[in-house]
Amino acid sequence: MGFMHKQVFRVGLSFLVAFWLGFCSFCQPATALTEQQKLISEAWRIVNRTYLDETFNHQNWAVVRQKALEKPIKDDQTAYTVIQKMLKSLDDPFTRFLNPEQYRSLQVNTSGELTGVGLQIALNPETGKLEVVAPISGSPAEKAGIRPRDRILKIEGFSTENLTLDEAATRMRGPIGSAVTLLIERDAGKELEVQLVRDRISLNPVIAELRTSPQGTSIGYIRLTQFNANAPMELAHAISSLEKKGANAYILDLRNNPGGLLQAGIEIARLWLNSGTVVYTVNRQGVQGSFDAFGPALTDDPLVVLVNQGTASASEILAGALQDNKRALLVGETTFGKGLIQSLFELSNGAGLAVTIAKYETPNHHDINKLGIKPDMQIPTESITREQVGTEADTQYQAAVQLLKKNAVVARG
Repeated sequence: MGFMHKQVFRVGLSFLVAFWLGFCSFCQPATALTEQQKLISEAWRIVNRTYLDETFNHQNWAVVRQKALEKPIKDDQTAYTVIQKMLKSLDDPFTRFLNPEQYRSLQVNTSGELTGVGLQIALNPETGKLEVVAPISGSPAEKAGIRPRDRILKIEGFSTENLTLDEAATRMRGPIGSAVTLLIERDAGKELEVQLVRDRISLNPVIAELRTSPQGTSIGYIRLTQFNANAPMELAHAISSLEKKGANAYILDLRNNPGGLLQAGIEIARLWLNSGTVVYTVNRQGVQGSFDAFGPALTDDPLVVLVNQGTASASEILAGALQDNKRALLVGETTFGKGLIQSLFELSNGAGLAVTIAKYETPNHHDINKLGIKPDMQIPTESITREQVGTEADTQYQAAVQLLKKNAVVARG
């Protein structure tokens, strides 16, 4: 899939990618099930075996299954609706059904790799036109000179006028080495045809640069946009590179980072910690597990973490680990408050389920679900453009810079 949506369609989900195969030795009907009924039964079994709340929101889960299979189901879409209704009864927004397209999209976002042309696309809310948000660095789209704000009028001669983002992405997706032709509209209505050869695209969620303050503090600014499979390695490379360039303090920007893979959050916390607990997890049996840091950290330099209301899930695990271990100061707003962990399960027809399987607590045993993590320094979010993030117009960023300068003066004294 050669694109990434401008708005990530999930809000702060942490995933342990898992596939569950099993059977239920009870509740099997005497009559043979249709394919659609089997799908519903399969979804029911996964939730029955793995869901965090053993009371299933204080209802008889077997009766829920019975009701779901009462009426004849003629097609997959009806089956999907029945599964969604079944899951809705749990009253958990994070346990949800994913159709095959959504499931594939989520796998791509978390795997950190895709095949395609490397375009982030969005529908312009004012014009309704399909627009380029940005080409991914090093992608065929970037090499071909496609720019942000370019309008995509046609894909392989097919008008994009009434296409959804998913439909447009499907038409741009294809095997490595195959070509796709886009008709692009640029400023002043100028049209140009661009042929792109699809390739493997690596999704790098890390933006990093060295910034020197007038007082001589060399600050490594790192923005992490999501916790995909590439995130720990890319972040480690960023820290190592900034250390070589002479960084003596760091700002880690987790604002509007909705989360991603639990394991990526844990591994990134370990990059900053010499020792200590990263996170505690609690499953439905009440069994507590923990993940610890073993060191050595890649740097012991002072660290400030930027957070806001869009900082969620794996981002909160990382922020909580750094705050509770007194490794970093948090600046910004109270975080989203998602203390639940989902596992991703594939159904037999390519659809999937995200199921809440555990909750987590910070190292100081704070359950942050629906509460969030309070920063050490509260600075409200101001309305700024994407280009102004991490600049003088960004008050939260500027507060972090001042905090690091003050700490550097204290350390020197």
